[in-house]
Amino acid sequence: MDATDQRILAELQKDGRLTVTELAERIGLSVSPCHRRVRALEQSGAIRGYRAELDPAALGLKFSALVFITLRDGDRHAVDAFEHAVADVPQVLQAQRLFGDPDYLLHVSTRDLAAFRQLYDEHLSALPGVQRLTSTLVMKDVVIDRPLPLHGH
Repeated sequence: MDATDQRILAELQKDGRLTVTELAERIGLSVSPCHRRVRALEQSGAIRGYRAELDPAALGLKFSALVFITLRDGDRHAVDAFEHAVADVPQVLQAQRLFGDPDYLLHVSTRDLAAFRQLYDEHLSALPGVQRLTSTLVMKDVVIDRPLPLHGH
């Protein structure tokens, strides 16, 4: 990946709706080579896809929590069962497996505290292999969805 590819990625991170013509103008390439580079970045997996950025609060999702989960067992079967089950919970926006204890960190979004409590009691605590759940409420988002740092990595 060269500097031109990094500039293409930086522009698309800012605005994924740019046409190839607009993108080519911004980075100083003609349309055909710019289009070829974008296709190559898509095919390599560097660009995973394109989507709209939604505002959770505007859509009624005004409550965020971080949930830490420790599993009873760390064997492959327990991990697979947990990961498959948590992937089916739509309120879990992000789930990360961690080294050490706890085993997982979930980023959860719901309408309000009552909806979070119901999710916690009925779904999260019932996930397979869960030994312990702890959670903390998000007071304020300070940095969210920041573009990846492409220069000087």
